[in-house]
Amino acid sequence: MATEDFKRKLTAILSADVKGYSRLMGEDEEKTVRTITAYRTAIANLIQQYRGRVVDSPGDNILSEFTSVVDAVNSAVEIQRELAERNAELPAERKMEFRIGINLGDVIQEGERIYGDGVNIAARMEGLAEGEASASLAQSMTPLRTR
Repeated sequence: MATEDFKRKLTAILSADVKGYSRLMGEDEEKTVRTITAYRTAIANLIQQYRGRVVDSPGDNILSEFTSVVDAVNSAVEIQRELAERNAELPAERKMEFRIGINLGDVIQEGERIYGDGVNIAARMEGLAEGEASASLAQSMTPLRTR
């Protein structure tokens, strides 16, 4: 594919996944799917409320982008607040905590999808977050000489 088919842009990427998802699925797949479906809807609504867009949501992951890092961070704070309220109604072993990573970085956009180091760094930052009421932030400074 020719480079003119790609659009490069600087964007704030929010990547979130469920801490302990495999354990939850192993214990009760149906309850886990019901919970993640409800939580995904709430997360998607909050992302839109903070002027972001959900790019993809495979498995237990949600990938979204924002034109503003402030909006991404505010969205993450509100997501953690909302999910903490929902988790308060569940038994301890069924709580679903999302880890969130946020990165400001360069991405390639192809259609509605985004790719690149900016996305990868956000996913790695998510892995550093502890879960409930936690998010990790990074600013990507990928050397231009590699582009």
